[in-house]
Amino acid sequence: MIYIKLIINHLRKGSMAKLIIDVREPIEFKISHVKGAVNLPLSKLSREHDLLTQTPKDTEIILYCHSGNRSHQAMMFFQSLGFTNLKNGINKRHTEANHLS
Repeated sequence: MIYIKLIINHLRKGSMAKLIIDVREPIEFKISHVKGAVNLPLSKLSREHDLLTQTPKDTEIILYCHSGNRSHQAMMFFQSLGFTNLKNGINKRHTEANHLS
């Protein structure tokens, strides 16, 4: 979770334009993930989301998983917390092709 805190600090300083969150389990993330992504598994999201409370609600957040199902569930959760600039990146390939600049 220290890595998430570092990312949030970068977001607050304006040195990152978006936050990419891989909501798969850690073993999936370890095998392969989008460069620069943070691993915040859907299974832990309700317990760990307090780390994002200081993140501006309009921060661009791209969520992805393996098929788009878990990232969609995570997107609904983030919306319930008031986040407004969310994108379902579907999976690693789709996220890399459509959301990295």
